[in-house]
Amino acid sequence: MHKEVLKDIGEKELIKRLEKFMPKNQISDDCALIKTKKENLLVNTDSLVENVHFNDNTICSQDLGWKAVVCNISDLLSSGSKKTIGITISLILPARTEWIWVEELYIGINKALKKYGGVILGGDCSKGDKKIISITAFGIQGELELRRNACKPGDIILTTGIHGLSKLGFLIQNKINFDNNVSLNKRLISKSIKHFCRPQVYPNFLKNLLKTRSNKKIKRIGCTDSSDGLFQAIQDLTVASNCKAIMNYEKIPKDKDWPQGDKWDEYYFFGGEDYELVFSLPKKWANNLSKLDKSIYAIGYLAKGVPSIEFKDKSKNKLLKKTPYKHF
Repeated sequence: MHKEVLKDIGEKELIKRLEKFMPKNQISDDCALIKTKKENLLVNTDSLVENVHFNDNTICSQDLGWKAVVCNISDLLSSGSKKTIGITISLILPARTEWIWVEELYIGINKALKKYGGVILGGDCSKGDKKIISITAFGIQGELELRRNACKPGDIILTTGIHGLSKLGFLIQNKINFDNNVSLNKRLISKSIKHFCRPQVYPNFLKNLLKTRSNKKIKRIGCTDSSDGLFQAIQDLTVASNCKAIMNYEKIPKDKDWPQGDKWDEYYFFGGEDYELVFSLPKKWANNLSKLDKSIYAIGYLAKGVPSIEFKDKSKNKLLKKTPYKHF
């Protein structure tokens, strides 16, 4: 008899099946919400595994430490965290690991915490065959609750920054050969490697949201981050909010030197690890925010319908046949 394995069911189905062991709606977002008498807490955990997310040829340990923190803070921000309290760190390391590698890892961790807030609260160390860095981050829930299931038909879909750069940086670091007709200039190469090794987040995002809010009665908006790619982020919002997304391909921001072609569209939409925020707002609020923050772009809108994604330009719908990144 065939036994199901994780490769067969995939990450989303795995998480769905695990839901029965948790309180209701506990898996709807990356962060867990803990209610207290004073301020509610947000808790997030992310793990980076050697030869799955990193290796010594693609990223140095200091950059890896930075990235391990940023991927957690990105999740906190995408749930509406107004302040990062701190993190705990679990390390699994082979006994042959050099001390300098660990020291550089923690230097990178502390540099990210110095920039974005928080301190190291503790952690655990253990021996293993591969290097694994698992960080749990704690934040304070702000006035606005950002949740995947808070999108509404009629909302404008927006995103911070440009996608695809981290994927390109990963390919360059792995010395992947590109088609002969593709020429990457030094600026784009340098920018992409930086996005892969030292991703950034937007600490002023929540302040700007509150500053431009057109209706102060609105306390919840739809939001997630693009750690698994822009396509997956939009899909997660549509599924959680039970609506469909209409994307405007022409409005999606790309680097001025980004190559054209189906493969490069695939890198852009499915690359992942950009840690940009993908969210929805009522039209007036979206317009106010876009005027204030030029790094935010309106890329489509939400409509009633079965959870799905389609392009305004129907010829681009062939992109939707591509497969998002799979963890198993």
